Amino acid sequence: MNEPCPCGSGRPYEACCGRWHAGEPAPTAEALMRSRYSAYVRGLTGYLLDTWHPSQRPPSMEIEPGQKWLGLEIRRHVPDGDHALVEFVARSKLGGRAVRLHENSRFVREGGRWYYVDGDLK
Repeated sequence: MNEPCPCGSGRPYEACCGRWHAGEPAPTAEALMRSRYSAYVRGLTGYLLDTWHPSQRPPSMEIEPGQKWLGLEIRRHVPDGDHALVEFVARSKLGGRAVRLHENSRFVREGGRWYYVDGDLK
């Protein structure tokens, strides 16, 4: 129960991203980004779809079997009212190959909840 959160915050999962996964709205776009990373680690595709803005949300998704997530680095969080940008680097390993995802992600807050809209790979 006191396992560290996969997002790298240093806090226990239940006191960090576990709250957002359980339904409490993430208070910032950065918190949502961290919780989405943790959802990938834990295989929570329903959460990922629920936190994707409906205008961009795919009808379904699958997480790559065998992908091992190695860490998340938040490089920048730029809030601007109900919009925000989060730059991050997520590292993983798939089939013995290192994978590095560096993205500027856009978020929007609607109805008191933050949603991932889309992102530009760097």
